[in-house]
Amino acid sequence: MAPPTPGMLYVTMQPQPGLSLDQFNEWYNNEHGPTRLRLPHIFPNGLRYRATDGKEPTFLANYDVTDMSHLETPTYLDLRANRSPREAETIGQVDVKRYFFDFVFGQQSPAFVPIEQLTDEEAEGQVLIAVDVTLQNVEGAEEEAVKWYKEEHVPMLSKVPGWLRSRCFRTSSLDKGAPAKLWSLHEYAKDNGLGGPEHKASMDTKWRTEVFSKYIGDKGRRAYSLFYVFGPAPRELSSLSRLPDSKDFTSPDSKQSTTPGPSAVINSYISTADNLVVPYRLEGNPSPNAPTIAFCNSLLTSLHMWDDLVAILKKNRPEFRIVRYDFRGRQAIPDPPTPSTLDKLADDLDAVLTALRIPKLHALVGVSMGGATTLKFALKYPARLSRFVACDFNVASSEANTKAWKERIAVAETPASAEDGQPGIRKLAGQTVERWFHPHTVSDKKAATQRMVDMVAANDVRGFRYGCQALWDYDMKGEMKGCRVPGLLVVGDGDGKGALVRAMEGFKGLVGEAGAELRIVPEAGHLPMYEAPEAFWESVKDFL
Repeated sequence: MAPPTPGMLYVTMQPQPGLSLDQFNEWYNNEHGPTRLRLPHIFPNGLRYRATDGKEPTFLANYDVTDMSHLETPTYLDLRANRSPREAETIGQVDVKRYFFDFVFGQQSPAFVPIEQLTDEEAEGQVLIAVDVTLQNVEGAEEEAVKWYKEEHVPMLSKVPGWLRSRCFRTSSLDKGAPAKLWSLHEYAKDNGLGGPEHKASMDTKWRTEVFSKYIGDKGRRAYSLFYVFGPAPRELSSLSRLPDSKDFTSPDSKQSTTPGPSAVINSYISTADNLVVPYRLEGNPSPNAPTIAFCNSLLTSLHMWDDLVAILKKNRPEFRIVRYDFRGRQAIPDPPTPSTLDKLADDLDAVLTALRIPKLHALVGVSMGGATTLKFALKYPARLSRFVACDFNVASSEANTKAWKERIAVAETPASAEDGQPGIRKLAGQTVERWFHPHTVSDKKAATQRMVDMVAANDVRGFRYGCQALWDYDMKGEMKGCRVPGLLVVGDGDGKGALVRAMEGFKGLVGEAGAELRIVPEAGHLPMYEAPEAFWESVKDFL
């Protein structure tokens, strides 16, 4: 087997007059780029640059490629062949040129960090100088030019303040009929010495003059500034928020949709390390720098259990960006199936935040299994979280609870009966909501109660079987004192007919060195943020 040929997909773009930059950027950032980053075995990163030299094309995107042969496989070619109607319409209004490069050599500063590993704040504004030279049809031209780059030019550039990395590429054999060129990409920090004495010295040597006179024909040079780093999950609310309603989008596979306008929403998904699809919803403040609050729902419910509370949050605290996601087991499970654990659930949230390039949450709010996951996340990933609100949960499981979950699995897996035609999961849904909700909710909020029954009944039965096992055998009591993240505990007064209030009173002093405050929501059961969203908001708004 031939060794891999690493390289780069290098794309220049110039939107035509009449195409709004918001439409162009929203399509590229929320559809085109993330689709490629969902193929990490081909594209480990994707970066967008804007020209700073006043020339066109204005926009550049480049993607490192692990092996250029991947770009001839159906996995990649089908992306272009099966464009969505929105992509076909938009790209038809953009002048696009694609280049394929094979990697030749690279050199980097000790201070260099791959851009995809930086936060957006650290990455944006980095400078890229792209130089292309056409090789003369002279024997040994490429070898002599590469030798000069490697032995003199790049070592001299490395003395320029702010220099981070230089890489040299050649025109790839995939670019059939393209002229033989060398491309050198030089990366610099935002503050750098370009144009200074060290830089000028690198451009004025005897060896350089000789190489250019003998081996190089034309030379091109472009200067760019980095402005966007792709992840595998669309997150660009800013451009979306400025588009008209007519620019809403649903992907052909229905796994992604965007709602434009002032209340912009992105519904999409990430893939976990074990290839499980986890849906998420991103909304709220469209600024990419907005503080972000995440929500973890309970077992058997969906991210929509937070709808009423999120509406209150968006009205009262418009500075926040909001992300919600569904637990593994809601829609499906990995193949082969493996039981959920709190560690896996915390890792799933970490994967969501990483895919969305959210380095740290302002707050995390979770309930029931989501409450246990919230505490586990605070213990396992304290650097990613400023505060948390954990609701209606226990810090350890019990044999009685495990037995109860096994009984509920049996109910859920019962086939529909001839008597009422109801599948077992719908029977479980009725029993569960009756157990969860405060009598006041059941009697006075019938529509909300029925919505929750329907939400629970829509859970994947096999997913429930493996998902609920996260609650079978866990114990966080020994870790809790080491919690370094400030937390607030909340519980509905009627949860378990008051039993959970007593349980949370018993462990609130064990959370961190100083313990955590417990607040009780009146006339609410197991899901106080769903049953009494206004009262729940009053209990947490000062903490958030």
